[in-house]
Amino acid sequence: MSHFSPIAAGTLFSRTLSRFREHLGRVALAFAIMFVGAQSVLAHEFKVGDLEIEHPWSRATPAGAKVAGGYFTIINNGSAPDRLVSISSDISDKAELHEMGVKDGVMTMRPVTGGLDVPAGGKVALAPGGYHLMFIGLKRQPKQGEKFAATLTFEKAGTVNIEFAVEGMGGGMDDHAN
Repeated sequence: MSHFSPIAAGTLFSRTLSRFREHLGRVALAFAIMFVGAQSVLAHEFKVGDLEIEHPWSRATPAGAKVAGGYFTIINNGSAPDRLVSISSDISDKAELHEMGVKDGVMTMRPVTGGLDVPAGGKVALAPGGYHLMFIGLKRQPKQGEKFAATLTFEKAGTVNIEFAVEGMGGGMDDHAN
């Protein structure tokens, strides 16, 4: 005859369930910490004053190229407008803000004079086919997987140092979608 005790079995089950919950809690906490850490690495954001600069990126350039583009989004969380007034980088002799557009079926690209307005509570995207940075007179070729530094100066928020992540020649903004 077996001596089955529902009370002993219930106590054993309760202890096992309690240990399982404890371990599950530790595993969940570990995953949460890893997730938050990964998000901060992937975020690739920079801040100055009320402005956030999200996902600066560029493309790798072929040997001999003299220019490269730069792209990112500026978000103004403040109640006053601001303006991007200058850009500099050690990767090139100079950096300029440009605008690309199509008029009467003809694509044009021209420098933007006077800076780029960033409306209060708004955002401005620098992306292929629109506003973008041009790094002119490259001192070295940006290579896929590398990063290079640049400095942005805003009229009100001041100066911020950022890093551009270099994507492959066919890389693009979709690689950085949230």
